[in-house]
Order: sequence, then C-alpha cells, then structure tokens
Amino acid sequence: MTTRPVAMRFRIAACAPAVLALSASAALAAGRASPAAESPSDVLARSVASDWRALDPESTLDMELPAGRVVIELAPQFAPGHVANIKALVRAHYFDGLNIVRVQDNYVVQWGDPDGKRETGAALRPTPTEFYRPMQRALAFRQLQDADTYAPQVGFIDSWPVARNPRTAQEWLTHCYSMFGVGRDTAPDSGSGVELYVIIGHAPRQLDRNVTLTGRVVRGIELLSSLPRGTGDLGFYEQPEQYVPIRSITVAADLPPEQRINLQLLRSDAPIFADYLHALRSRTAAWFVEPTDRLEICNAKIPVRLQP
Repeated sequence: MTTRPVAMRFRIAACAPAVLALSASAALAAGRASPAAESPSDVLARSVASDWRALDPESTLDMELPAGRVVIELAPQFAPGHVANIKALVRAHYFDGLNIVRVQDNYVVQWGDPDGKRETGAALRPTPTEFYRPMQRALAFRQLQDADTYAPQVGFIDSWPVARNPRTAQEWLTHCYSMFGVGRDTAPDSGSGVELYVIIGHAPRQLDRNVTLTGRVVRGIELLSSLPRGTGDLGFYEQPEQYVPIRSITVAADLPPEQRINLQLLRSDAPIFADYLHALRSRTAAWFVEPTDRLEICNAKIPVRLQP
C-alpha cells in the first residue's frame, strides 16, 4: 500500500486482416477523392454514422468531482490485468471519498490513498507489467507517414494511439495528453492500480514502455488540467486541505442508462480517418502561413462526440 504523498510509490517524474498504413495520398490512389482544402472540421462534417464507434459502458469509468464528471475509456485489450484490477477496485468503492493528491504542472494529475490505510480486500490481484503487448498483425493499424522520435512506427488501432517496433514484434500505447495509467515504484511490477494518473501536459513519451497505460480521458480533461498545482515535491499537495475530493468513480455499465453520457469516437479503421489525418497534417486553411506537412501521434487527437 502507499505511504504519505512525499513517499508514494508513484515516481514517474523521476523516471480485416490487412494492415492499414494509409496516407492521404494512398487514399487518393485508392480512388477516394478528398478535397485538398478541407479542414479537420470539414472532414468530420461529412462523416456518417458508420464512421463512429460507441464507448463500451463496461470499459468506461465515470469519475465525479466537485466540478463535474470526468469520463475515462479503459483499454483492456492493451492492459487486461490492470484494467481488471481498476474495475474491481472501482466496484468495491475503493476510490470513493479519496482525493487527488498531486497536480504537477505540464505533467500529471494523480490520485490514491496517501496514507495507505484503505483496504483493497479481494479486489486486487497480482499483475505483471503490461508496458507493451505482442504486435497484433491481424488488426487494422493506421500508420502515420511521418517519422517518430520514440518508435519505428506510430499510428492508430481501434482509435488508440499506438507505437510499434516490428523488429521486436511489440506495440504499446503512447503517453499523449489525457492518457490514463497506473503509478508504480522503482520495481517495474509494483503498480497495482491503487494509484492512478492522467497526463495533463506535453506528451512525456519517455514514459512509454516504462509505465502501464490503461486508458484515456475522453470527456472532462479540463476539470483535471485546470486544478491548482501542488506546491510540494513533484507537484504533491503539502496539506490535506489542498486535496481535491473524489465523490465517486463508477463503471458506466453499473449506472442506469439515463445517467450515462453516451459518447462516440471516430473510427481509425474507417476510410474517412485517412482524410482526417491528411487535413490535420496539411493545414491548408488561410490562417496558416506555412503549412507544416507533418503530423506526430500526440497531435492527432481522436474526435469525440455525443451519440446522436
């Protein structure tokens, strides 16, 4: 279990069938016309229902803060053991009444039990590291055409930002803004799920394959990123009165349907997704003096909308 904030175990600061690697030019070559001057908004405006996928309520968390609700999509396909632990803790009401105890500027928000007194009971299971998984070659991988600093390949699988190394046959989620993960101590397998964090700053990609990512915030990230910064080491709050209370965290499937926020994400395996990436990369709107003609994985934000 955890100790007091300055000694908490989370030390990240110290620390189908065919592959879809379609660039916009490849999409055009396949006969799909995409207007050169389209903006990302233009592309989304012509999307149809089949271009979007709904969040699975069984893999969605609703976190209630005094300022409102934060919706988190879980990624059991990348970290099944840790996701199972988190859901078990949530269903045991482990996090209800705990606090956000750390807000480090341009880095992370973290919550958990700073005193290590709350019992997990049977909710917690030993879990090995899940920093990466074997490459799923049968899954649709929408590869970005630009080189990445941290991985030989980056792109999207099922709308998740993913990095890959074909040589080692590994793939992993990337530490982009709003990603959600499990804090740990120095030992790689010391992260159980009792301490959780969300990225609220510039993508700390050096954490890739060093911490287990388990999901992302899809709604309400501003409620976390706008919190007062901690004044202690690593952004920990120094006094209990600074803590931000967590009213509850609930698996969305356990809520009555009328209390859920039904969200959809743009599908990365939909043909329109190539046009969306092209629009992000090209930036041909009149405001841009110098179009970048570059796109990196954490700038390719997945669109989210309320289910029509």
